[in-house]
Parts: sequence; C-alpha cells; structure tokens
Amino acid sequence: MRPEVNNGSGSPIRADTANRPFLMAALFLLVLVLSLAAATQYFAHAFQYHAALGAHQNFLYAPWKILEWAKLWPDRYGNEFSMAGSVATMTAAIGLILLLALKRHLSGPATSYLHGSARWAGKKDIVAAGLLPPRRSLLEVLRGQNDASSRSTGVYVGAWVDRRGRQHYLRHSGPEHVLCYAPTRSGKGVGLIVPTLLSWGESAVITDLKGELWELTAGWRKQYAGNRVLRFEPASINGGAHWNPLDEIRLGSEFEVGDVQNLATLIVDPDGKGLESHWQKSAQALLVGLILHALYQARSSGGTTPSLSDIDFLLSDPNRDIAELWMEMFTLPPSSGSNCRIVNASGRDMMDRPTDEAGSVLSTAKSYLSLYRDPVVRGNISDSHFQIRSLMHHDDPVSLYIVTRPTDKARLRPLIRILLNMIVRLLADRIEFEGGRPRPVYKHRLLMMLDEFPSLGKLEILQESLAFLAGYGIKCYLICQDLSQLKSSRTGYGQDESITSNCHIQNAFPPNRVETAEHLSKLTGQTTIVREQVTKGDRHTSRTLQEVQRSLLTVDECLRMPGPVKGVKDGNDVIEKPGDMIIYVAGFPAIYGRQPLYFQDAIFQKRAEVPAPRTSDRL
Repeated sequence: MRPEVNNGSGSPIRADTANRPFLMAALFLLVLVLSLAAATQYFAHAFQYHAALGAHQNFLYAPWKILEWAKLWPDRYGNEFSMAGSVATMTAAIGLILLLALKRHLSGPATSYLHGSARWAGKKDIVAAGLLPPRRSLLEVLRGQNDASSRSTGVYVGAWVDRRGRQHYLRHSGPEHVLCYAPTRSGKGVGLIVPTLLSWGESAVITDLKGELWELTAGWRKQYAGNRVLRFEPASINGGAHWNPLDEIRLGSEFEVGDVQNLATLIVDPDGKGLESHWQKSAQALLVGLILHALYQARSSGGTTPSLSDIDFLLSDPNRDIAELWMEMFTLPPSSGSNCRIVNASGRDMMDRPTDEAGSVLSTAKSYLSLYRDPVVRGNISDSHFQIRSLMHHDDPVSLYIVTRPTDKARLRPLIRILLNMIVRLLADRIEFEGGRPRPVYKHRLLMMLDEFPSLGKLEILQESLAFLAGYGIKCYLICQDLSQLKSSRTGYGQDESITSNCHIQNAFPPNRVETAEHLSKLTGQTTIVREQVTKGDRHTSRTLQEVQRSLLTVDECLRMPGPVKGVKDGNDVIEKPGDMIIYVAGFPAIYGRQPLYFQDAIFQKRAEVPAPRTSDRL
C-alpha cells in the first residue's frame, strides 16, 4: 500500500480550484460522447455507410445513432453491434485513464518542486502584478478603449525584455509604496526618477540633491502637466520659493500646542535619535513656550509671523538681558492666547533654574538654532510662498523641489527634516467615508520622491506612517544606496526597521554590498534543480539524478549582475547601455529586468529638453 506523503509545494492562493468539479464532470461527458461516436462510426463503416442508416454529413453521424440502430434492429447484426460495443468500451477506457491522470495531476499529490518553486516572472505574472497593462479584448479594441487613463499616474520601477527582445516599461499606478536599492552612479536618476517625473501628472515632493531634476523635469511639469512648480533651495538667493515652518502652526485651534511641540522636537533632535539628554528635553520645553510666546505677540500686534531666525534672536538679543525675556513670558496675560499658561510655565522654569543650569539650557537651545543665523537661510524662511496643504488641495497640482547642494547638505538637514515631517503630519490628518468606503478629501494625489532618504536621518514619522499614508493619497518612492544604509543603527532606521515591510515593491540595481545581495537573493526565493552525478568505474559508468535546492539568484550571481555600460563624454561618465535589475512585487515571482534610460526614449528626451523655469512659482 502506498503511504500518504505531504510533499506539495508553493502557494496555492492563486490556484483556480473552484471550477475543478465542473471541469471533471464536463470531461467525463466528453469521454462518454466520444465512446458513442466511435461505436457509431465503426458500425457505419462496417455497412459502408448504407442509406438505411440515415442521413450523414461527410460520412459523420450523430454520436447517439448507435443507440437508435440498436433499437431499430435488436435481433439482427449481433456480431457488428458486439464489435461496436468493444470499440466504445476501448475508447471509454482510454478516455477514463487520461481523465484519471489529469485529475491526479491537478490534485498535485507530488510535484517537481519539493525543495522550492521559485521562478522568474513571465508576462502573465507581470500583468497580474499590475506592472504591465492587460491584453485588450477584441471588443475593447473596436471601441477604442485603452488603459492609458488608469496608468497615466504610474511610477516607473524598471523595464522587462520579452522573448522576442522587445523592451516593456514596468509602471505601477497603485497606492502602494516603492523602495529602491541603487548605489551611487548606478543610473537611478536617468532610469527611474526622471522617467517618473516626466510622466507623473499629479502633485510631487522631490528631494533634488544637485538641482538636476529641476533642470530636466520642471519645464515639462509646468508647461505640459499643468503643475505649479516650486523650488525650495534654502541656501540660494536665485529666485527660489520661501517657506516659514511657523506659518504651518494652526494657531488658535486645538492643534496649536501639538504643532509647536512637534516643531520644537524636530529642532532639538536634528538626527532623529530621540531626546536622549536632560539638556535636549529642557531645551525642547523652553522652545515650546518661546515659540508660542512669539506667535501670540505677533498676533496681538498685527505683525507678520515670526521665523526661526526671530526665535533665535529672542535668545541672542545683545541689547536685552535674558532675564527680561523670562519675566515677559512669565507675566504674559491670559488674553494673549488660549495656551498662555504654557508660556508662563516656560518662563517660570527658566527663572527657577540655577544660573549654571539655566545657562546650559539656553546654550543648548541656541546651538540648535544656529543654522538660521545664515542671512541667506534667514531670507528663505522669513515668509512663505506656499502652504503644505496646497500640495494636495490647490486647484492645480503642485511640484515641490527641495534642492540642497552637496556642500550644504549636512548643515541644511535639520530644516529639510522639519519640512518633510510636516508634509507627512499635516497631509495625513483627515479621511472621510461614504457608502462604507473611504472617500478622497484631496484634489490631487501626492508622490514623495525621496532620493537618498536615509541621509536625512531617522524620520520616525515616515516609518510609522508608511502603513497608512496610501489611504490619504500619498505614495512614497524611497531610494537608498543599499540595505546597510537603511538598517544602520547610527544613521538609519536600525535592524528592526519597518520600511521594507511597508513597501509593496522593491527594486534594485546591481548591488555593491553583500548584505544587499543576500537580501535580494532571499526575495527571489529557492528553486529545485536536478543534479546529475556521474560515477566512473573500470568497466561501467553510472549516472544518478537527484533533485536539490538552490537559490533562484545566488548572492554571487546578484553581485555579478551586469551594470550599465559607461563611456566618457565631455570629461564625464555617461551611461551608454543599460544594466540589469531586479524587481520584486509582494506576492508574485521576482522579475529579472533591465534599467530603462530616459534619453533612449524619444518622448522622454523631448520632454526633458523643455527648459526649466528661471524662477519658482508662488501660490
């Protein structure tokens, strides 16, 4: 007796098993009809298709004719009827054997993938994953229907080459997030970022480290995509947009204290490591009261909203003793604001501290505000040319380019962190329902294209919010150099990060580090191969076949993936041919793809040639 074994493999989730009983019943009826047809045709052939047998079509009779003839001549032609019955029995036996074999195959008691069933995705898999449009039916072709409208807001995650050598762009238009691993100078800009920005028609926030993305994409986005384009470059005086973080505080609402506390925390925690010391916590408490005090005074006097430079000046005014400020805060009248008690408490705290401790708290707070003493930065944050809510609620889509030159990247990081933190917090604050389903309250979706995002430090709110940002119309495209940069305990999100688990798509260019290659190898999965062992003796040679497990893409194969071919033009490295890449969509086989290059596409190249605006828009 054959023992029962459980050696099925792979995921049965997408297996279409609901219609199998109906399929088997239909096939059984087909076998029955074929056996009757075989008996009928044999009987007719034995009598050379005599006219007494009735009408036929090209010597073909209805399958059930044998039953009519048996009823018509029950006592005659016994030998012929017996032979026809044998033919029917033999046909039915062959059909039933094939039917049982098919049933056995479909039930899958054993498979050829005992050690793993991983494989590379084919076109059907890629279509099912939502990266390629489904094939249109004849009716849709005749009606002129296409998928352009549903995929007009997608992001490019790579390209795929079919068996005929044709390249297909892989584009994802769903709400889920994308995480890309791309080492420096690997072609992520020309392959993924630029094509996406030259086709995404809705709002976007782009971290532009060199200003190249503005030059290549802002012109098309403004002139042809109908976007208002903003260039926020805090360390430049060349016509960029201004933005004052204090303008985002919802003064006079129930959110004002929370807004100020979040802003103060970001100021004293520029690296996202948390408030670890007593001095940081005390400086944060001081800044909460001081910012509220400055806002209340500006509102009372009818002046403009103070900036972070003004907050720093309050603590560094050479013409005023600091004790006067503490007393002013302590005696702020209740009529100034609904939360003036917080201001009073901050002033009292500083008055009650010993001189040395108060001096240390003061110096700590001032040290975190030193960036805003730069006159260029001070000018760019003195007022606001846009509000964060305008990114998704303005009549037109809005594209915000956050430009930081490499020489200013480190010192401007605290301000950029404040901006990104406020974008996430203020735009993911409200959702409405209609008919039992969420209803969009925004006018435009928002794409957050964050290149080198781990270099901004740990943005805890981004990590925590990824799980639900899609529900608010925000799609994140996060790009890092490698897995080690993302999981760094010192500058990244640590080993227990949740960024990877909340990104539906992960794509990667050829990695430089083993850790990233190991991660990609695990994502592709394990497969089963047949290994042949040859044993040679004096007279005989034996061959043994054995099924063994191996990674679909081993670590060393991942590290040896072909990268882009580069040449030299005008003294600079220029990509001439694309390299390979891996695209992984959760729940589907991994895709072995190719890097797309925008300048090899005539449409993208034409769009990139549209000149960028000389100055930023203002809202």
